[in-house]
Amino acid sequence: MKTTASVQNWAIGTTPDVLENIHQKDINIAVYERDLTEFEAEIEHLLEQNIELKLSGDAATIHEELKKAIDPNTSPQITQDILDLVDLFKGISGSEKIRLLLATINVNMCRKFHTDVNDIRMLCTYSGPGTLWLTEDNINRNGLGTPEGNASIVIDEGKIQQAKTGAAILLKGAIYPKEGTKAVVHRSPTIEESGERRLLLRVDTGKFRYF
Repeated sequence: MKTTASVQNWAIGTTPDVLENIHQKDINIAVYERDLTEFEAEIEHLLEQNIELKLSGDAATIHEELKKAIDPNTSPQITQDILDLVDLFKGISGSEKIRLLLATINVNMCRKFHTDVNDIRMLCTYSGPGTLWLTEDNINRNGLGTPEGNASIVIDEGKIQQAKTGAAILLKGAIYPKEGTKAVVHRSPTIEESGERRLLLRVDTGKFRYF
């Protein structure tokens, strides 16, 4: 099986400025690790609502609509956190148009490792298992999109990486506008079998194929 050269394609830190590394040529995933223990009650409240919120527009519109959809009086911390992440995403992506999804997930979204057809995406799993991703030296990119699926993509299953719950991550997609960069290879965790639920925030620019 053909392998790629060993290149560190990730940046991980505990301060938001780590996310700015996504614009480095070899970096295709940046992870801002956070402790959201103080949000637990608010997160559980949203999980119980089985929320599915989709918003689009500029950052100001997102702010206004989010405050209408989630009562900042009952969920002040998580509301502010989402607003802060939207602003952070806007600043790093430079996108005037933003699309946001906040949803309770109880199904397996993407079983296969893949790349996204977008430029930059932010994900934050507020509750439940985080996104799975691959280091560059653990990918056979020739296996992407083949019938064999994960077995032909992942070189060593023991080295699959997983974002921590609460982490805000930026993922570089296949149409990121800088020559020579590679999209991150990732997939959603499987949760149907265990009955787990995730509270997932997804923030996109206007440049992608699917919402």
